[in-house]
This record gives sequence, structure tokens and C-alpha cells, in this order.
Amino acid sequence: MAAFLLTRTLHSIKRPRLLDPLSSLSPLARYFNTIAAAHQHLAPEGQSSFSFGDGGNSGGDAILVKGANSGPKREGGSSSVTMPMSFMTGSIVGKRFYKQVTTRQSDDGNGWSVMLDYRTLKTPSKRALKLPTLSLAKAIAAEWDYQQTDGIRPFTMPLMRLACTALERVPVTRPKIIDNLMRKFNQDLVFCRAPWDNNLTIGVYDRQVQKIDPLLDWVKTEFGFKPVVYSSFFGGKQGQGLVKAMENLLKNTSDCELAAIDALAAASHSLVIAVGIFCGRLDIEEAIELIRFEEDLQVDKWGLVEGGNDLDIADLKVQISSAVVFLGLSKF
Repeated sequence: MAAFLLTRTLHSIKRPRLLDPLSSLSPLARYFNTIAAAHQHLAPEGQSSFSFGDGGNSGGDAILVKGANSGPKREGGSSSVTMPMSFMTGSIVGKRFYKQVTTRQSDDGNGWSVMLDYRTLKTPSKRALKLPTLSLAKAIAAEWDYQQTDGIRPFTMPLMRLACTALERVPVTRPKIIDNLMRKFNQDLVFCRAPWDNNLTIGVYDRQVQKIDPLLDWVKTEFGFKPVVYSSFFGGKQGQGLVKAMENLLKNTSDCELAAIDALAAASHSLVIAVGIFCGRLDIEEAIELIRFEEDLQVDKWGLVEGGNDLDIADLKVQISSAVVFLGLSKF
């Protein structure tokens, strides 16, 4: 599915290894298929703008249309559509008010914009949504084109959310994002090891050695410092050399890269897994297997809870896959 998607619609993107397993994630097929529906047509000159924010005095979840122009007055006009902040919380926001979704190069020639009819899509703070690549603009356009007439569903638009994070949150809070990631580094998921001398966990320990140790060996090779594993619920403490090396990697990332790493770390509870994906050491399936390692052992022993475990798996696949796709599309 990913190979078809990226070759048909995103012609300029090279297919990195970390995107390969998308082809086997069938629950995502319908969502990622919509990216192939993006168009390349340019919008008419003198476009208006679209944004989402607090809605001013509109109240509730209503969509506020301000200063609508029609006919010849549209050119150079100031009409805009403001969305409520619930756009970012998962609620269904209003009804689809546009017919065509296209992409065009930004007016200053630096980046790409998404057009809803003649309106330019904007960020929550009403700044132009200026995307670094045409591929990413097409993918976000496909998310908007996927929306149904009965309502706009933000929870089906993970790339739009990540783009807004990269363009607005990361530039102004970069130090805080990095500090938050590093603060949790010592309690990373892959550093926690089941006791080897306990009969109840001996099977878990053996599987951890088999599955997780290769990733830890890669960390030692990549950064030059051996990670410390521990069996305490309160976590351990990694060497200062490894902490500094990981922090330097985060500081040298672009805004889009840091947004993707932050999303991956939040979904996986592991900065090491997020960095492994970022560096190409882990693909999507390998990452999901490590993230769900202990829970899958419980499922193997007690069985899968329908409406519980299966939904968790599907949600995790969406979170990891969308961040990986965003990371790839922001580069090519």
C-alpha cells in the first residue's frame, strides 16, 4: 500500500526502508489510499484564507464565516473561515463547506500551500500553512479531501496535526520539548528488564534479551556508549555520555523531524525506539513489536480482549505510521 501510494501520488519521494512495512498494515489502507486523491491544480489568483481558532464570538463548535465576498470582489478580498479550537481535540467540526482541495506553491515561492476551493489553509494562529515539500502538501490535501459532507473529523487528519505542531509549537518551545524528552530518557521502555532470577518472569527476560538487546547494541555502536538496563520500577540512570549524545541529536533536528520524534516517543513511551525509527534502524513493524512486547505476551497467555487490545493495536499503528509518513514526506 505504501509503495503504491508513494509512487503514484508522491512522485518525488524516495521509498526509505522504514516505510516498507506500511504495506502490511491493512487497517490503515483506507486512510492512506485517500492520499492518492490529492490534486496539483493551482487555485485562482487573489485567494482568500481558511484557518481554525477560537471562533471569536461564534461560540460552541460552529464554523464562523467572516466577510464573505463573491464574484469579482473575491480577488484580493479578505474573506476567511475560522474553525473552533475543538478542531484539535477530536470533535466533529461543522460540515464540509468546500468542494475542491488543491495544492499550490506559496506566494513567496518558499514552500507549498493547501487550497480549499479559493481559500488558503492556515494554522490555528492564523498563519499560512506553509509546508516544506509538495509531497507533504498533497498528503494533507488528501486528508481534507477525505472529509465527508456531514462533518469534518480532525481525528482522521494526523498529518495536518503534525504539520501544525512542526510549524507552530516546535519553533517556540523547542528547548522545552527536548528537555521533556530527555527527562524521561532514564525511564525508557527498552531499559527496563524483567528479573532474570524470578520464576514468574524468566520467560519475559529471555524474550527481552532476544528482542531488545539488538537495539541496545545498535545504540552502543551509533552513540559510542553502552546503555544501562535495570529491573526497578523507579528506573535507573544512564551514563552522561549517552545522555549528552542523545540530546545533541535532538538539538540538530529540523522542526519537522523533532515533531515526528516527539510524536513517536509519546506513542512508544521510548525515545530510543523513536530515534531508532528516525535513524532507519527500526521499521514500523519492528517498532510496534517492541512497544507491545509485554502486552503481547499477556495476550498470548490470556487471549485478546475484543474492543480493547485490538483497538489499542489499531490506534498504535495509526500513531506510529502517520509520524513515519510525515517524517518521510517532509524531506522529499
